[in-house]
Amino acid sequence: MPDTNSPSLDRRSLLKLGLGATMVLGTAGLTASLSGCSSSAPASHLAVLRDSDLPLLRALYPAVIGPHPAFAEADAITLATAQLDRSLQAASPFVQDEVLNLLGMLSLPLTRGPLTGIWGNLAEASPKQLETFLLRWRDSRFELLRKGHKAITQLLQLSWYATPQSWAAVGYPGPPQV
Repeated sequence: MPDTNSPSLDRRSLLKLGLGATMVLGTAGLTASLSGCSSSAPASHLAVLRDSDLPLLRALYPAVIGPHPAFAEADAITLATAQLDRSLQAASPFVQDEVLNLLGMLSLPLTRGPLTGIWGNLAEASPKQLETFLLRWRDSRFELLRKGHKAITQLLQLSWYATPQSWAAVGYPGPPQV
């Protein structure tokens, strides 16, 4: 494996690295498809998000949002996930596929471990592990990981702050009635 820390990364090494990464991700995608891990069917009560995405999102919301009084409510994350699903339903099929691919990659152990540093189930990771993973992606030298971080954080923040329970918990009366 070429040394990516070295400033003398030549073209050939970069091409080898890119080819290797493509093969790993392609193999992971094929493995997930053949094993049934990446079902494309949405959860029974949602339009876009899959059952396999829900535990992951339940773990990521507190890591992305931080401490928030509304997390004390039992259904706060469920309502935010439903809002995320509605937002994705209104998005283009391309955006839906990209988000589902990102969530699928985080759910698949073959790709999750090397990319996040969390080798166990991401839904069972500690808050510190999730924070470290998000910071690792945010500060990565690789644009793909930085874009993944931006996508995750923006989608979860937008869906969280679009829900009325997040407003009430911090004393925001909601948008003005027109």
